[in-house]
Amino acid sequence: MTPVLQLPTPAPPATLEARARARLRVEGALPLPGRGHTLDRWRALAALGAEDLSLVKVLEAHYDALAILAELHAPPAPAGTLLAVWAADGPQSTVRLHDDGHGPRLRGRKPWCSGAAFVDAALLTVQDGDDRQLVRVSMSSPGITRPASGWEAVGMAAIESGPVDFGDVPCEPVGTPGAYLERPGFWHGGAGIAACWFGAAAAIAGRMTDPARVGRDPHAAAQLGRADMALGAAAALMRELAAAIDADPARPYRREVVRLRSVVERACHDVLDAAGRALGPGPLCGDHAHAQRCADLSVFVRQSHADRDWAALGQDVAALEGDAPWPL
Repeated sequence: MTPVLQLPTPAPPATLEARARARLRVEGALPLPGRGHTLDRWRALAALGAEDLSLVKVLEAHYDALAILAELHAPPAPAGTLLAVWAADGPQSTVRLHDDGHGPRLRGRKPWCSGAAFVDAALLTVQDGDDRQLVRVSMSSPGITRPASGWEAVGMAAIESGPVDFGDVPCEPVGTPGAYLERPGFWHGGAGIAACWFGAAAAIAGRMTDPARVGRDPHAAAQLGRADMALGAAAALMRELAAAIDADPARPYRREVVRLRSVVERACHDVLDAAGRALGPGPLCGDHAHAQRCADLSVFVRQSHADRDWAALGQDVAALEGDAPWPL
């Protein structure tokens, strides 16, 4: 009897957690913002965004947490620790800080906790009287539960961002009340998110650059030109702001960061629309990586505050005194 050939069982694809931890082991930390290499930090985040937006969602939060700990002069995380930052507030956030004589503890629910199923520790904002306090909590602590999230996302499906409930969970305050928002790095970190969006948009636009297609189809050429204008303007703003932050890291650059995020957000939407018009439905139906990237970016870019950011930007511009708002 002819023996049956036994093929090796293919290894299952690595989980998002495994890929994030493997990347950290290989690449370590990124340069901290405002230390002379801010653009290098953003370029690394953009490269990760071009590769996988769910992966960069995990890693950007980890790198942001490391920067926060350094800026607030808190003890660093132990080697090998995977961190998250959960700062979403609003009516859904009921978590409060209290002290029953046995140290500070958390009680309540925190929404939008990306990676809660696998991170080792998290930095989260909590209400402490009239102030917002940043705390660090170990996710292995008793009293932490994760209720059903109802996460039905198609874009960013791999990185569930559901609520976490805390029942008298011990925690460690990081910095003084209000320090998390008051530090200049709060805004510098917000620009890092835009770098993630930018990298994904650039990768999507890269699918439009086939010389043969562009040469024979003037409509495809026009859409590629549209993407080039959007991404070129966004990249110039990123380079300019990175240089400014490194030159004066004590300034938050709030208006400049809001402007950058808004410009990159618009560039992402322009690129998504241009790619759809130039390429048609084919890549969205037959190229999994491209289709997933488009779906992920459509969701991830909604981390912007949309028209609220535009309104804040307009109010800041109107309040300027002296020099023209747009010097050349």
